[in-house]
Amino acid sequence: MKPPLLALILLGFVPSCFASSVSITTTSLPNGTADTPYSAVIDASGGCTPYSWALTSGQLPAGVTMKPSSTSLSLAGTPTTAATYSFTVSVTACGKHVSRMSYKVVIQPTANHVVDLHWTAPPTNDLAGYNVYRGPSATSLSKINSGLVASTLYDDSSVSNGSTYYYAVTAVDISGNESAKSSTIEATIP
Repeated sequence: MKPPLLALILLGFVPSCFASSVSITTTSLPNGTADTPYSAVIDASGGCTPYSWALTSGQLPAGVTMKPSSTSLSLAGTPTTAATYSFTVSVTACGKHVSRMSYKVVIQPTANHVVDLHWTAPPTNDLAGYNVYRGPSATSLSKINSGLVASTLYDDSSVSNGSTYYYAVTAVDISGNESAKSSTIEATIP
């Protein structure tokens, strides 16, 4: 009698992993500009982790690579060739459920738009400058300035047509301490 009881326990446990489907939740990716750093994140949800990611057709922009994590796939690098890239990504959950999503990313040869940012200085006597952060979502921001920005103005000329960007700013004091990020703003490039 004990072996059948053990079999029932195992059967009750295993289907919970197999029953849940995984799906890719990121439906589009930002475009990019040749010779300008590019980053995007493809998220998935459902199923059981860790996920297994794969490029199933097409190719990523030249100079961009994939880096998987347990629930997302990061695309990053510096595109080297202006072109339109179409590709399909798949994610497989541990229960062998698969989700696929196709993307089209345009890498343009040069930027032809500028995002003009400006903000109000904080009331402090020990301000050294500012850092400007940009990303494809409000939760995925990376610093885009190479050195501290001295004024409350910043022009971002590395934006791509047909993309949406999110920006935030931090203040840095003379000791190198950085404030929390400001609230994000959204800029959509035509």
